[in-house]
Amino acid sequence: MYAVIDIETTGGSARLERITEIAVYIHDGERIVEEYSTLINPERNIPYFITSLTGITNEMVEDAPKFYEVARRIVEITEEHVFVAHNARFDYSFIRQEFSMLGYNFKRPMLDTVALSRKLLPGHKSYGLGNLCKDLGITINGRHRASGDALATVRLLELLIEKDNSLRSGSLIRNRKAAKLHPDLNPESLKDIPEEPGIYFFHDEKGDILYVGKSRNLSQRINTHLSNNTSVREMEMRSMTAGISWERTGSELIALLMESAEIKSKKPRFNRAQRRTGFRWGIWSDTDKEGYIRFSYRNVSDDEVPLALFTSRDRARGKLEQIITAYNLCQKLCGLYETGGACFHHQVGLCRGACTGTEDPKSYNERALMALDEFIFRERNFFIIDHGRDVEERSAVKIVNGKYAGFGFFSINDVGFGLLAVHECIKPAADNRDIQVIIKSYLRNHRVEKIIDF
Repeated sequence: MYAVIDIETTGGSARLERITEIAVYIHDGERIVEEYSTLINPERNIPYFITSLTGITNEMVEDAPKFYEVARRIVEITEEHVFVAHNARFDYSFIRQEFSMLGYNFKRPMLDTVALSRKLLPGHKSYGLGNLCKDLGITINGRHRASGDALATVRLLELLIEKDNSLRSGSLIRNRKAAKLHPDLNPESLKDIPEEPGIYFFHDEKGDILYVGKSRNLSQRINTHLSNNTSVREMEMRSMTAGISWERTGSELIALLMESAEIKSKKPRFNRAQRRTGFRWGIWSDTDKEGYIRFSYRNVSDDEVPLALFTSRDRARGKLEQIITAYNLCQKLCGLYETGGACFHHQVGLCRGACTGTEDPKSYNERALMALDEFIFRERNFFIIDHGRDVEERSAVKIVNGKYAGFGFFSINDVGFGLLAVHECIKPAADNRDIQVIIKSYLRNHRVEKIIDF
């Protein structure tokens, strides 16, 4: 049985926004057998751009039930059914978050009609619900409203069932029949794995670690490993996995840091030669005997931690050329012009003469320090604060003088008198090149809760 679901929300983040409407159609593989839909009071303002998209106004939801008032009905109507949605992770994450705030662990097997459509209906330019339904001749009565979109997803599911009759019985496309698990691995134990960020370990019969991984969704990632028949390596690892352990982290950044540390210390068989980073070139700075701040770039050894890391010599050199232009620095003092005298830029009037002593160190270093500020870790002390493992907890990553110093978890109830609780929660850890890449890349590509200087 399938529970085909669509929701409307106040925004795009499950952690920050709330549900405004939900529709559920129960489908037995042949027809709809039950349905439920309602507006929901999100207990917050609906932004104008959301109203213009969905047509749902603050006035419409003012007297609607709050989520806790419909929660029991949602549990009952979806129980023992496969959760189906178009871009299912979005809808599922919002519903799980709403239940999490009520202290309930909502968990259902999930089927995404986007992924399934790509597999069974190849060749479409777009697999968004509106475009795909238009291609397939499915009419959506009420686009961007829960009932209209959910009913369109039902019709799409019926087309997919026609393409793959095994779906009629409610089986998921995971090829588990071909998966040969170790006899000591109890499939029932997999039901306890949370759908949260964390780190996981595959163990052999002796308890030794075969593999370390991280994921934003532990349950989904581990189940993917156990049903993966795409490579000899994956099948060999699965056949040797007699036990699985995991640890929730709340924050994906913490999971990345823990994964890197565990792989370096444990050196699991199936992680070897897998995590070699492509960041082999770095930029350094120092102060010469005359007092000028100098830059240089070169190949990086495993234990070195430069100001910045790059995948190639050209990228490192390109960054130096960029800051030379931006801050009117000296080619010679940036390691790009080897000469006993003036650099080329000085000869054409672009360098103010630090290479010849014409510009004094104080004046030159004012601009060099501005260039150093482009490297976000430069001699800076700060905490990266992000999600914790529950609503009253936060994670913290500590940076001291631009170096990684460790991470920890603290209660938000313990920070009323300053940062002492944050400092005390940190478990010290060593800095290294891979950790620097992880943290810098994460900060470039993800939004964390806050950064606190100290």
